[in-house]
Amino acid sequence: MKDTKNVTTKGSGLKVDRRGFVKAAATMGLVASVPAGLLGMTTPAQAAPKRGGKLRQALVDGSASDSLDPRTLLGSHPISVSWQVRNNLTEITPDGDLLGELAESWEPSNGAKTWTFKLRKGVEFHNGKTLDAKDVVYSIDVHRGETSKSAAKGIVQSIVDIKADGADTVIFTLMDGNADFPYVLADHHLVIVIAGTTGADWDKGIGTGPYILSQWEPGVRGATRRNPNYFKAGKPYFDEVETLNITDPAARTNALLTGDVDVIEEADIKTLSRLQRSGSVVVREAAGTKHYTYPMHTGTAPFGNADFRLAMKYAIDREALLRTTLRGHGYLGNDHPIGKKQRFFASDLEQRQMDLDKAKFHAKKANIGNTPIELFASDMYSGSLDAATILKENAASAGINIKLNRQPSDGFWSDVWLKKPFVSVWWGGRPTEDWMFSLAYKLDSSWNDTAWNNERFQSLLLDARAELDFNKRRDMYWEMQQLMRDDASTLIPVFANWVCVTSDKVKTPDDISGSWSLDGLRNHERWWFA
Repeated sequence: MKDTKNVTTKGSGLKVDRRGFVKAAATMGLVASVPAGLLGMTTPAQAAPKRGGKLRQALVDGSASDSLDPRTLLGSHPISVSWQVRNNLTEITPDGDLLGELAESWEPSNGAKTWTFKLRKGVEFHNGKTLDAKDVVYSIDVHRGETSKSAAKGIVQSIVDIKADGADTVIFTLMDGNADFPYVLADHHLVIVIAGTTGADWDKGIGTGPYILSQWEPGVRGATRRNPNYFKAGKPYFDEVETLNITDPAARTNALLTGDVDVIEEADIKTLSRLQRSGSVVVREAAGTKHYTYPMHTGTAPFGNADFRLAMKYAIDREALLRTTLRGHGYLGNDHPIGKKQRFFASDLEQRQMDLDKAKFHAKKANIGNTPIELFASDMYSGSLDAATILKENAASAGINIKLNRQPSDGFWSDVWLKKPFVSVWWGGRPTEDWMFSLAYKLDSSWNDTAWNNERFQSLLLDARAELDFNKRRDMYWEMQQLMRDDASTLIPVFANWVCVTSDKVKTPDDISGSWSLDGLRNHERWWFA
């Protein structure tokens, strides 16, 4: 059975629609809120989930160097465990709208430069401490400052000041207006911890989340048990969750077929038909913002050469990548990171096609000769090595000599990405354009893996964030996508659907999120057993 539904289910919670959110922010009349008692309710058409059982899931991208320090979170394995034990101020729903999580309400003022958040009362950390505004201030502050090494530094740098106003109110002051600011606070790095958490205490995982940490072995295993005092009514549904890091796709598949796990992420596209024939599993798929990228660091030759970058972009056979490595489970990319379902996707931007004549022309102008250019790749995602091989062959057709350097998937994020100048990686994408651009392409972001510096792009990034007129903002983001397509130092040839496989005893809501794998990595809270 193949389940590809991603149907919007509005539910009983009060949510903030994105377009309505921007419009309301422009008039400064918005107060968003979600009563805590509504967070656990289901829609009338959806059967009530059952409670009980132990969910065993095999995830990827874990490493022995992982920590539950939210500043360092990289792959699915540590992010999932962190979100099992912690919450954010806000939460993005499967259909892309916004809910309050630890925040009960929020309100902009001063042209969206000031945001006032009211916290839910009575929420407790796992050790019994009551959540208060000081915890929120500390949790966000650890990502800020000139010396911060946080991966979220780029998206919080606009915060000028955070202060507590009593026990239940937090006031953020921004450098410039930002109509999307409450969305940013749903980032997996910006989870809320107890004020003063430091050192070894990060890995104790004390939070307000649906589960309590029982065991944490970086790169190997995380184990959690249900939080009996969780503030979302009726949730979570599982009694326990075991989260394993299994990097090898075949090993993940075998673990599912033998009944050792109930869920696997990053299923090997090539094995889906085999899995479906087993009769005991369900393939679940959601389109979203996940995209494959080949960043080229402009500080290393020849990647600073605009003609070389164009040569590579014209050399790629995107259709072949989609057909061969994804088996059609995705859609074409246009060398920018904005997904086709996002608000400001540049739908009229001409799709770049393979053109070997233009590729050869720009390669000749770049004057690189036959110098070998190393591409570092691993089997960290389904079809990644196949895709790298196709890219190498495409480049050879344009006279570009790519040397494939295969690396182990374990430790790739920590040992290769941001350390080697040309790599094969993927991004889960982000719900808003500003968030994605700020995290990966803002010049001083710690996750900017190309150091691409286009002055017009950097200027538009700041201007669009503060612009509250919807049409003007759209035009700015469309221009930014064109600038990336034509000049940026990264190749983004395809977007991939999120594909996971579960045993047939696992049940999910109709609307699973396409913002990340496994229902936005919130499956531990949203799914249940039959």
